[in-house]
Amino acid sequence: DAQLARGERLGWMHGFPLAVKDLSHAAGLPTSMGSPLAPTGPARHDSLHVARARAAGAIVIGKSNTPEFGLGSHTYNTVFGTTRNAWDDSKSAGGSSGGAAVALALGMLPVADGSDMMGSLRNPAAFNNVIGFRPSRGRVPGSPDEDLFFNQLSTEGPMARTVEDAARLLCVQAGADRRVPLSLTDALPDADELDLEVDVRGLRIGWLGSLWPDLPVDPAVMATCEQALGVFRDMGCEVDACRLDVPREQNWQAWLRLRQLLVGGKLGTLAADPRHRARIKPEALWEIDQARNLDAASLYQASTWRSNVYRAFARLFERFDAVVAPTAQVFPFDAERHWPDEVAGVKSQTYHHWMEIVTPFTLAGLPTLNVRAGFGPQGLPMGLQLAGPANADLAVLQLGHAYDQACPWSRWHAPVLGQV
Repeated sequence: DAQLARGERLGWMHGFPLAVKDLSHAAGLPTSMGSPLAPTGPARHDSLHVARARAAGAIVIGKSNTPEFGLGSHTYNTVFGTTRNAWDDSKSAGGSSGGAAVALALGMLPVADGSDMMGSLRNPAAFNNVIGFRPSRGRVPGSPDEDLFFNQLSTEGPMARTVEDAARLLCVQAGADRRVPLSLTDALPDADELDLEVDVRGLRIGWLGSLWPDLPVDPAVMATCEQALGVFRDMGCEVDACRLDVPREQNWQAWLRLRQLLVGGKLGTLAADPRHRARIKPEALWEIDQARNLDAASLYQASTWRSNVYRAFARLFERFDAVVAPTAQVFPFDAERHWPDEVAGVKSQTYHHWMEIVTPFTLAGLPTLNVRAGFGPQGLPMGLQLAGPANADLAVLQLGHAYDQACPWSRWHAPVLGQV
């Protein structure tokens, strides 16, 4: 307040309270990563996107909860317990940015940072009726202190209650950094100067549905999302069904191998100590153990399959300006469960199989926005993944902004805030 009185406004976030996702560093606060094995002392520096938020005026007030090491789209751990859904506290908040999503839905924060490998900015946003945006790969540079080349699946990004606020936070987080060689060099507008108002009439929207005919999706999820497509039509957009022309098994095997490479590489040394191994959750150990079976040929094949996923999307974007699909395969589930062991009667083969629908967007590095799709038969929220071509972040946000203004669910708030 004293700075503002002196005319020393730092930027769009001046005075905003910010709770940093507990996978990122905030100087002066511990980075627990949801693990009892994490150092208990305070971090000595900010992660890059946190430093940029501070420079824009944000005031860091704490951390937001995440699953152990960010693994799994259900936010619980043995350090801080379970983060519960803002709409029904018996249900999961999703994850791994579950703490951030619930804080937004309950009015505790104006905007929030999160990160996304397997839908972690998208799934919890869908589960709590807020906005989450996974930017194009390289739009928000990762940590200069970690791997700079292999880690191309995870990215930090913004969450908010409106697309406009998420877009402004992205403008704060984004921008090339010479220490991060794969960061994008084209600049977004300044947060104060951002304008998302565009005429979306005539835009072509591809409805991907379940992506593959044999991918299990709760029928009520599909019905909710298909009904939401009417908002695009009411806006004057053309909506047509399409398919992702790449074998589902190629996509999934590419995902498994590349994720195992990254998780096993990062956590393998920690798990090698028998004293530590006993305190790591089984899902993390599974990733680490699977990584030991990888060889160069299998990883090269995975990269080739990943390239096929990108090429399949590129063909779609020759016909469509954007594509949409459900954000999750299930509605928020019982918070006491570790993860859904089946979807639409089909057994899940892994702890994250129920989130398969988000993986091709990650593999292709596409800007992907969770927008509100409405509420299912049990009164629980669901979202749509709205994606555009690589690096078309602003165009996706402009279309998402128009949709968010047109859809009724943007005016629905979690019970603690009251319905409007």
